[in-house]
Amino acid sequence: MDTSILQIQKLDISIIKTFEHQLEDVMEIIDKEQLKAKLKEVEKDYSTKASEINTVRKGIIYHETALNLSFFSNTEYKGYAKKSFDILSMLYNSSTTTRELLPFISSYQASALALMASETNNLIKLFQSFSLFDDAVRKYADISYLPEFMRGSVAENIPKIFFWLHKYGKIDFQSIIDKYNLNNDYANRKIMSFTYWAWAKQRQDKRYVTQAKEYLERAITLDPNYQAGRQRSEQLLKMFREKY
Repeated sequence: MDTSILQIQKLDISIIKTFEHQLEDVMEIIDKEQLKAKLKEVEKDYSTKASEINTVRKGIIYHETALNLSFFSNTEYKGYAKKSFDILSMLYNSSTTTRELLPFISSYQASALALMASETNNLIKLFQSFSLFDDAVRKYADISYLPEFMRGSVAENIPKIFFWLHKYGKIDFQSIIDKYNLNNDYANRKIMSFTYWAWAKQRQDKRYVTQAKEYLERAITLDPNYQAGRQRSEQLLKMFREKY
C-alpha cells in the first residue's frame, strides 16, 4: 500500500490491533452451538449499549450467522446476510465512524454482499462485492489480513467459470503468508491456521505436495483446540500421505 493512503486516512496501526482483539471472538466461528450462543450474547450487549464497537460486533456476528447457520438451507437465520450488510454499510458510509475500524467493516461488508449474491443467485451483487473487496485490499491489506482473507475465502468457493475472480483464492492466501513471514504480528494463530489449510487445499497436485504438507502441519500446530483449520488440515494431510 502506498504510505500516502495511510497518511490521508491517518490510521493508527496500534488502534487497529486493539480493535482486532476486541473483535476476534466474533470472527471465524466454526462451531454452530458456540455461534448461536455468541449471537445471543452480542445482541444482548448491543441492546444494553449500542456503542460503535458493539454495532460492528453485531454486523460481524450476523455475517457469521448467515455463513454458518443459513447458507444453502432455509432456516430461521435466513436474511442475516442482508442484516449484516445493512449494518456494516451504515457504518462504512458514516463520517463519524472511527477510521481504524474500516478494515474490519469494509471486509465483512463485501463478504456479506457476496453471501446475499449467493442466496439470491444475483451475479450483479457478486461482481459488486468484489469491487468492494478490491477497494478494501487496496486501502488496508498492508496493515490488516482481513481484506485478502475475506476475498480469498469467497473466491475459493465460487465456480471456476468466474476464473478472474476465482484466482484470488490462491493469490490472497499466498499474500497473507508472505506478509506473515515478514511480520508475525500481521495475523493471529487462528487466521494463519485457516490460511495454511486454504493454501494447501488449492494446491493438491504433486508439484506442491512438500510445501502443502508443511503448511498443513503448521495449520495443525497453530490450532491445538480445533477452533480453526486443524480438523480440515488433518483430513487433507491424511489424503496427501495416502496419495503421495
